[in-house]
Amino acid sequence: MILSILKILFFFAVVLALTLFAVRLSETGDALYLAFGGKEYVLGPIQTFVAIVLLFIAVWLIAKLLGLAVAFLRFLMGDQTAISRYFARSRERKGYEALSEGMLAVASGEGKLAQEKAARAAKLLDRPHVTDLLAAQAAEVAGDAATANTVYRRLLADDRTRFVGVRGLMRQKLAEGDTATALKLAEKAYALKPRHAEVQDTLLALQTGQGDWKGARAILKDKRKQGALPQDVHLRRDAVLALQEAKEVLAHGNSISAREAAISANRASPDLIPAAVLAARSYIAQKDFRNAARVLQKTWSVRPHPAVAAAYAEIVPEETPAQRLKRFEALMSKNPDDEETHLLRAELALTAEDFPAARRALGDLAQTHPTVRSLSIMAAIERGEGSDDAVVRGWLARALTASRGPQWVCDKCHNIMADWAPVCDNCGGFDTLTWREPEQPSLGVGTTGNGAEVLPLIVGTPARPAVTELEIEEEVVAEPPRKGPIDITPPEPMRPATKAPDVVAPSSSPQGKQPDYEPSSTVRTPDDAVGAPAEGNARTRRVERPREVIESGPHPVRPDVEPIDPDEGPSRL
Repeated sequence: MILSILKILFFFAVVLALTLFAVRLSETGDALYLAFGGKEYVLGPIQTFVAIVLLFIAVWLIAKLLGLAVAFLRFLMGDQTAISRYFARSRERKGYEALSEGMLAVASGEGKLAQEKAARAAKLLDRPHVTDLLAAQAAEVAGDAATANTVYRRLLADDRTRFVGVRGLMRQKLAEGDTATALKLAEKAYALKPRHAEVQDTLLALQTGQGDWKGARAILKDKRKQGALPQDVHLRRDAVLALQEAKEVLAHGNSISAREAAISANRASPDLIPAAVLAARSYIAQKDFRNAARVLQKTWSVRPHPAVAAAYAEIVPEETPAQRLKRFEALMSKNPDDEETHLLRAELALTAEDFPAARRALGDLAQTHPTVRSLSIMAAIERGEGSDDAVVRGWLARALTASRGPQWVCDKCHNIMADWAPVCDNCGGFDTLTWREPEQPSLGVGTTGNGAEVLPLIVGTPARPAVTELEIEEEVVAEPPRKGPIDITPPEPMRPATKAPDVVAPSSSPQGKQPDYEPSSTVRTPDDAVGAPAEGNARTRRVERPREVIESGPHPVRPDVEPIDPDEGPSRL
């Protein structure tokens, strides 16, 4: 503001000085006498001043005309002069106008117009690194992938635009689904600009998709060093990648490296259930049962899971149900109020044939949070205590339409997966699977296993006796509709049977101790226990045929998936 005031004062001072000078000249009587060609000219003071100004203007114009004439002669001779610069500036101005109009056309989605403006800008401007970029973007907007690919390849020749060309080709390969080529281009782009966030994320996603866990861990480490990733997030994701790397190393037969990687992953993220299970099994393979139990107990205190209980049972596979129940107290005490702990305690009590203890352990879960697992346990308890078949059928009927309970659910797309994986097979999200109950839980027990749909099978015992399984065959018998109203009055409850339960029966093992029973065998009842079909409609009849299955030797079984005989096949409910 002070500068503006000074400019105004200077202007008024100049005007005042000129005015005083003109007044001074008008007051003086002196004149200027000029003689030219025999004539004499007399000029007053003001006339003399005007003549001097006109003389200076005439001299300036003559000098400019002479310079223009000399420049024109040099232009004709091929010299770079002011005339050529004038035309060059005009050409450049028109080129930048076309460039700006093309950028606006790209932003507005007008691909054809953008291509026209890009071609005009390339003709007027000598800036190929700028005009080629506009041409590539215009071709992408117009859907001309071939032209965009050609332009991106031209950009590779210039050091200033090499990264832009590589990134453009990478995005094209991703759009085409050529992930192998896109991975190589992403690696080149990352080498050119290691701090580019988009290239880092793209390269990390491609490496995890291709199973390059070592390379993905290096990218995570660089992001952590650059401050682009919080420390806790880095530890969690690095643990996930270390776990997958350990699995691949173990698949190639290098068990020592796999054990070290699994233990490292578990230390970095104790709540990562697959890492804890793999680390515990690594300790078990080394006969280090103490550390195996410690790892599983720590994970159980953070996030209980049936797989943790199964690995904990593998520590001492040859033990009686009573011994197992006593040993599992150390695990269940780490998180006694969790729902998974109640279910596990009830299942262990079932294997020990302590049905009242199983009922106490289950509590009111069958009423407050009915799932396939809790209702199946309740049906097994009723059958074990000798309740009537109608009571057992009632619990099983509820289990057919109950929620499957917690499953591996993707937090990004809500996809449900049977087993944990570092990448969602639906949306490709990295480390997005969480063990929780889905918002829209799947119903029934006839789909893929997810660890909570049936009673866990803890661990088999050696030299178990023959176990009777039920082979179910379906027959659909159509009956003609019966006229008249249908009686829907519920039947009177039957008296409890006094005979002993026929599913969980004690037997002696060759070693003189009771075998470890599979709790799920207590709920493998005929499906016609749901109730008699209504008359007048097509009804489904389930026919049971006992089949002897001889099992020899111990074999650990996943606690969350019931084994299926390949000859039997899945049965429809």
